[in-house]
Amino acid sequence: MAKGVKKRKEIKRKLLHKYRLVILNESTFEEKISFKLSRLNVFVTGSLWIIGLIGLTTLLIAFTPLREYIPGYSSTKLKKQATDLTYQTDSLVRVLNNTNRYLDNIRMVLKGDIENNEINRDSLLEQFKLDPSTIDLTPIRQDSLLRAEVALEDKYNLFERNTTKTEIVLFPPVGGTVTQSYDAKKKHYAVDVVAPRETPVKATADGMVIFAEWTADTGHVIILEHKDGLLSVYKHNGSLNKSQGDIVKSGEVIASVGNTGKLTTGPHLHFELWDKGTPLNPQDFIDFK
Repeated sequence: MAKGVKKRKEIKRKLLHKYRLVILNESTFEEKISFKLSRLNVFVTGSLWIIGLIGLTTLLIAFTPLREYIPGYSSTKLKKQATDLTYQTDSLVRVLNNTNRYLDNIRMVLKGDIENNEINRDSLLEQFKLDPSTIDLTPIRQDSLLRAEVALEDKYNLFERNTTKTEIVLFPPVGGTVTQSYDAKKKHYAVDVVAPRETPVKATADGMVIFAEWTADTGHVIILEHKDGLLSVYKHNGSLNKSQGDIVKSGEVIASVGNTGKLTTGPHLHFELWDKGTPLNPQDFIDFK
């Protein structure tokens, strides 16, 4: 017991024992500065300095831009930029996919290469068939009142109502003789209209030029995009009057009749109509006479 007490006193004495730190002039040995220190003071002072440095470093890292220079540490600004770039990349991917599908449709129009899918019309109508015996066709009171009200309005109506369905009306691109009609079975998705060379070819409707180039098989080709995904295609032209990106009006001259391309058989216009990638018979909408 006494030995333990003596040991503690010895440790305390060493910690509290005073030492003098003196700084002298090397040449004159003149005393400049002196400090009275103990081991305990040095330990406490050093610990406080270390804690202060750690706190200062933590503050610099947490509240200053210096943290961005530390490897592996990402700032809020960098995270926001990364998130924005992710959203932009996703949007660009969607735009790219839509553009690729659009270009595939244009390529399909140029080549005339579509799948000939036959659909059984009866199978589509089967699910909508109704048994008349299961339907109650007895008019109700509200229906009778509505019919009487409508009849009264029509009786004294001074203006004729247009009840016919609006049809698509397109401007004839050129007048002439149709030598080859639309024939989906032979993959001829167009009409060939014979006309004198240099006859003006006109836009069938308002739209924008999305393609105006030379192709080996069909010569000078121009494609217009109209409302609701409708495309009009003009092939074997002698020359083109419009460029890609131009806006045209219905009836505006866009090209001239020619005899260009490997597949031509004389001066004529090869005219096609496409509705969202599906070919249409132009003679159903246009009179070429």
